[in-house]
Formats: sequence, C-alpha cells, structure tokens
Amino acid sequence: MNVRRRLISAAAATAVTALGLGSLTACSGDTAAAANTSKFDVVASFYPMAFLAERIGGSHVHVTTLASPGQEPHDLEISPQQIAGLQESDAVLYLKNLQPSVDAAVAQSPVKTKIDAASLTTLEQHGNEVGGHAAAHDTHQGEEPGGKDPHIWLDPVRYAQVAEGVGKAFEKADPKHAADYRKNTTALVTKLNDLDGQFKDGLAHTRTKVFITTHAAFGYLAERYGLTEEAINGLDPESEPSAARVKDLENMARADGVTTVFYETLVSDRTAKTIAGDTGLKTDVLDPLEGITAKSRGKDYFSVQEANLKALQHALGAQ
Repeated sequence: MNVRRRLISAAAATAVTALGLGSLTACSGDTAAAANTSKFDVVASFYPMAFLAERIGGSHVHVTTLASPGQEPHDLEISPQQIAGLQESDAVLYLKNLQPSVDAAVAQSPVKTKIDAASLTTLEQHGNEVGGHAAAHDTHQGEEPGGKDPHIWLDPVRYAQVAEGVGKAFEKADPKHAADYRKNTTALVTKLNDLDGQFKDGLAHTRTKVFITTHAAFGYLAERYGLTEEAINGLDPESEPSAARVKDLENMARADGVTTVFYETLVSDRTAKTIAGDTGLKTDVLDPLEGITAKSRGKDYFSVQEANLKALQHALGAQ
C-alpha cells in the first residue's frame, strides 16, 4: 500500500524514465552532489534513513537526503537533479511504499546497492487503532481499514533490526571499511537497545494506556510498550477524519481518562486542536521523526525519542 496513494508528477515520471535509460554526467547542486565523491556515496530517502547511514558509515560515507528537513516526506516528489544524484551514487537507502516517487526512481536506477529498510524487519497492518484496545473489541465506527504501516523507526527494536541489515549491506558494498561499519553498527544497536529499556521502564506503570495522535504513526511503539494508539486519521497524516470517528474519539477519551491529543511538527495541528477544544483536552507534540527542524525537541533521533517518552509519561500519568 502506498501511504499517500499519489502518483509521481508528470515531470518527475518523465525524468525517471529518461534518466534511467542511459549514463549520466554529474549534476550541479547540493542535492545531486552525492555522486562521485571520494567516499562511499549514499542517497537516503528521508531523515530516519539518513541517520542510520551517517551513524553506521561514519567518516567513510557521504550522505545526501532526498527529503529536506521541513518537508513532510510522504509528499516528496523527486526532482530530475535528485534522480541524477541517485543514478551516480554507490548506494541508496530507502523505505519502500512510503514515498512513491522514490520507489519509482530506485526501481529504474542502475545503482548497485539498493537497501530497502522495509525488507530488514517485519511490517504489520495498522489502522486508526493499534495496541491493547484494538485486540479487545471490534473496529470502531468511522475507523479506516488498515494498511502496511511503514513507521518502523519509531520502535527502537525494529529500528535496531534495520540498522543491523544496513550495516551488513555497507560491509558487502564497501568491504575495505567493513570492520568500521561493523563496529559502528554494534554501537548504534546498543544505544537503541538502551532506548528500548528507557521506554519499557518509563511506561511500565501509567494511569492510562491510551493516547490520541493526529495520524497513525506510533502503532509499533504502542504495541511494543503495551499501549493503545487512537489516531484521528489513518496512515495518511493529512486525511480528514469522519464525523463518526471524531465522535468515537470523544467517547473513548472520557471512558479511558485520556488527557492529551498529540500532534506533530511537520503537519498542521488544526484538527488536533479542534478535537482537544471540543473535549476539554490538552495538546502536545509527539514527533514521528520524519525530519529534524528548529521546532524539533532535540537535534537527533535519540534526543527527540527521549522527548517523546517524556511527553507520553506526562500524558499517560506515569508513576
């Protein structure tokens, strides 16, 4: 399932076809500059993939990210310059079915090392409701049908599995630096395991286990730590909720002692604030880590995830 269910623009589609048919020369501009450096050149589709590439590759890699920091990555339509940079790179690290234009470009690219993060762990079907509540009763009125949930990076355990796979792919593609890639991967996985422990301990004893988000990005995290995510929208962060779904959320919030409606930094908070206002709830940020900006509550994956943990602890009444 393509989360955004959008086709690439005609210009991008034409570029994918044209650039995929022959050899390319290096292009100017920062986006395409991943090609032909003295390092192992990696094109990453968006921030969680770039973070892995940089942590695992260290000083041996040059990483270019297709989605800019303030851009909602689901909306990315890859440009001809970006396609050119991809064609000339040594490796591409992406998450299949999250960004359709990237998928199309990767499929036609001659780049030798194509690393699909989705193939390195397991993906599940998730709808608006994920976690303990979801298993306890039938689908709520107004709930959207589920699709393959791509938000694997928000679960530290799944993200660690992806990191291990990326490390092995780097070792194979650039064997001269395999020992360093292996060392860096081990260090990153250790930190992710520590983060998993922080979430596990920090959310073990809470007054409620239910939290509301604007879109269903935190299903894996909810399942991992015994929580229930109730999303206003499904996997598409900008879809409009039905009146039945809003009513159901209001009833659920009262029944389960929900205090907070979470929104995110890269998508409008209008719907979250409207529902919070109608139900007398507070709003707060729960960051899906699709990009780091000046509004982010941290400078990298780990600091933002620690901020997410604190926000959940406060909203759920951690003891």
